Amino acid sequence: MDVEFCDCGGLLVPARENVRRCRNCGREVEKPFDSRLTDETKKTEIVVIEDNEPDLPVMEKECPKCHHDKSYYWLIQTRSIDEPPTQFFRCVECRHVWREYK
Repeated sequence: MDVEFCDCGGLLVPARENVRRCRNCGREVEKPFDSRLTDETKKTEIVVIEDNEPDLPVMEKECPKCHHDKSYYWLIQTRSIDEPPTQFFRCVECRHVWREYK
């Protein structure tokens, strides 16, 4: 069912067969509509990544768990835009993930 609006800007909702009524001004518009509801979802394809190596930059950052000296890193804006982003790290060796706030 398509969403339609009245000339006044109000939402047109089904009133009776082939008639829609404006929620704002009450005007009725004769218009056929299909009132069937469906629950169809599109099937999406799952992509399987064969290699287990992330496509992330590496830096010299010591892992707090195994003390290996190289880690992958990425930034995500987890707080408001006026705050600095959160930096995440993942150890190349043990895959431990941790974050640091700036």
